[in-house]
Amino acid sequence: MKNVTDSFISLDYWPSAGSFGFNTDILATNPINLSVVLGGLIFFGKGVLNDLLDNRKQRILNTIRNSEELRGGVIEELEKARTRLRKVEMEADQYRVNGYSEIEQKILSLRTSASTTLEQLENNKNETIHFEQQRAINQIRQRVFQQALQGALETLNSCLNTELHLRIISANIGMFGAMKEITD
Repeated sequence: MKNVTDSFISLDYWPSAGSFGFNTDILATNPINLSVVLGGLIFFGKGVLNDLLDNRKQRILNTIRNSEELRGGVIEELEKARTRLRKVEMEADQYRVNGYSEIEQKILSLRTSASTTLEQLENNKNETIHFEQQRAINQIRQRVFQQALQGALETLNSCLNTELHLRIISANIGMFGAMKEITD
């Protein structure tokens, strides 16, 4: 063993020490040692490598499974949100329709109220005109009656003499007396 260590320490054993190159001597490269080391690595490293790959595979599968679960949850939430959106849209449409129908009802009510008010105003106007006409007619009648009465009195006073005056008074007294007898 001393020779082996000396050979590694001594640079005389390797003539090309300090330069790089390929050694084509099969015995010098020690293929048996390399095959044993490689075989050991493959035999023992295979389990470790398989364990690492299995762990990696499990993590990837778990990540995919979690992603699928999250995706399912997100899809479910999306469907719930879409359902709520459709419900809100239907309610908004209902409010819109109700709002329009309420506006139309108010417009119809205002039109009816305005029509009724106009009819009442027209009736009041007609009644006022009729009342004013009746008042004007009554005033004219009173004036005509007063003028006719005044004219009749003037005619009577101008045509009436004392004798005719006494006869009219006697005739009226007689009529009042006859009326008194009938009522008693």
